[in-house]
Amino acid sequence: MGTARLWMDGCNVCGVQSVREQQDLSLNAVRAFVQVARDGSVTRASKTLGITQSSVSRHLAVLEVYLGAKLLERYGRQSQLTDFGRLFADAVAEPLDTIFFTAKRMRRGDGKDANRLVVRTSLSTFAYTVLIPNLRDFSKEMGGVTVDVISALSGPASTDSFDVLLTRDLTLTEPGDRWDFYDEQLVCVGAPDCAAGRGLEALRTTPVIAVTSRPDILPTWLRGMDLKTSDIISGARYDHHYLALPAVTTGNSLLVTPHIVVAELIRQGLLEVVARSRAPSGMQYRAYAIDRGSNLDVARGFCRWLTRLCKKMTEIDVPAQ
Repeated sequence: MGTARLWMDGCNVCGVQSVREQQDLSLNAVRAFVQVARDGSVTRASKTLGITQSSVSRHLAVLEVYLGAKLLERYGRQSQLTDFGRLFADAVAEPLDTIFFTAKRMRRGDGKDANRLVVRTSLSTFAYTVLIPNLRDFSKEMGGVTVDVISALSGPASTDSFDVLLTRDLTLTEPGDRWDFYDEQLVCVGAPDCAAGRGLEALRTTPVIAVTSRPDILPTWLRGMDLKTSDIISGARYDHHYLALPAVTTGNSLLVTPHIVVAELIRQGLLEVVARSRAPSGMQYRAYAIDRGSNLDVARGFCRWLTRLCKKMTEIDVPAQ
């Protein structure tokens, strides 16, 4: 009996070795294990991955057979990484993230949303005053493309889903084609009865609105004009330009602002530029067509269209220096 049992155990050992030699490494099993290591629990890992606990356990069993070593020690409902499991998790976690990130970035769409573009921007006022009012022209030019616009001040993560990024101050860390579509120019504007026929002397009698979301604008403009804070009268404060615009078009005040966001209001005669008030801010608006986007050709077309649009809008006459 002892000899027979030894012979059978020997066959089992040989069988496991044979399976291990022939088996391919399961990426899903590695992913499940890494998630268990991060969450510290099979239960939490199953919720994170959106699969059942039994599926996670099966993945762990397959991986342990492949590696020939225990990854977890279970104590009732609790589990803890073995020393080998900890070493393996530390070794594969970062490369696994790289694999999934790269695969997602290079994934091409299945055609279900071929007529839709997602544009993400940190330029909320620019989107409100320039981009959105002109999207109908882009859609018509591109055969009816629907453009979704989302606003976010934070830098995009690899898991965020979008096709185009419009920004002035964010850094893109993933591959994408870049367009520099506007070199920001600052101008001082007011309602026609405040600014018409007046130069910088208007600053002595008319308060200047401050926009707290862009605290850099007024000091930059004052330096460009060779003026000091004491040379102007401080006016009301607003969080954003899109709140300040109605105030300056209807009130007795001036506003220093990027020319691009008031270009249409100037064209309509609702605002007028104070003569000799143009100054570059040194900021550049950029558009990125993201490599991993599902509609890369449409995204590139959008960036080219936006560059043309901004060039056309900023050709509106501004009083000479």
